[in-house]
Amino acid sequence: MLLEQDQSDIEAFIDVLWMERGLSENTLTAYRSDLVSFAMVLNKKQQNIMAARREDLLDYLASRASQGAHARTTARILSTMRRFFQYQIRQGHISEDPCARIDAPKVTPALPKLMTEDEVDALLEAPDTEQVLGMRDRTMLEILYASGLRVTELISLEVSNINLQQGVVRVTGKGGKERLVPLGEEAVNWLERYMSEARNELINGRLVDALFPTRRGSAMSRQAFWQLIKRYAKKANILKELSPHTLRHAFATHLLNHGADLRVVQLLLGHSSLSTTQIYTHVARERLKSLHAAHHPRG
Repeated sequence: MLLEQDQSDIEAFIDVLWMERGLSENTLTAYRSDLVSFAMVLNKKQQNIMAARREDLLDYLASRASQGAHARTTARILSTMRRFFQYQIRQGHISEDPCARIDAPKVTPALPKLMTEDEVDALLEAPDTEQVLGMRDRTMLEILYASGLRVTELISLEVSNINLQQGVVRVTGKGGKERLVPLGEEAVNWLERYMSEARNELINGRLVDALFPTRRGSAMSRQAFWQLIKRYAKKANILKELSPHTLRHAFATHLLNHGADLRVVQLLLGHSSLSTTQIYTHVARERLKSLHAAHHPRG
């Protein structure tokens, strides 16, 4: 069981992250989980997290690695600890950072799983649009692929975020940053059909802000939407393992394949740094290589 003082120190830090940086709930949960896990190991040795030493952190990271933690996980944990202890130093609560002189492991960027355009078409056509829920799901998938939204951004959309006349959606992304994203003609057509043919039946006379509510009138959870994608992927006979960001990755990669400028893709995705977007150039390049090898007579 976590010591009360450690619980208080961790929650105070999480509150600061939420207020100052506007991080998403998923990100804050990951920070909290990393800190609580480390603190509980220390607590078993009758030690609290504010008294952690460099040796304690090294032992903890080594233990996680021996249990199968990947380099990416180790790097994330170390990043969490750095932020936590540097905050404590700024507040004057501790004088030394136990993360000092600990190098993060080198992490090779993970290339997103690539869906072909035919696979995307098959996924989009999987919902039964003769049904109210099928119409909702098809519209959600169309918007996701047309705009490159994060799943959390999609399920958080409200009716007021959509401008059908201009064909854009106002999105609140990471850090509370807003951006306008074009939807494209196909997605707008599906959205208009959904609004006129299906949404009223879903909300059943209730006042509901969520653009894509469940039958209960509440906003859909990230987990529920992910289950939808897996179900429709199976129906479309897509055998590769997908992720919650599958259509976001496809959006970015297919834009680049068709000649879009990298900085435009960066703006559409809401990336603060171009380096984050550049991973998609690697995906597009690998796709071109495979096409060349498959179709060129000397490939």
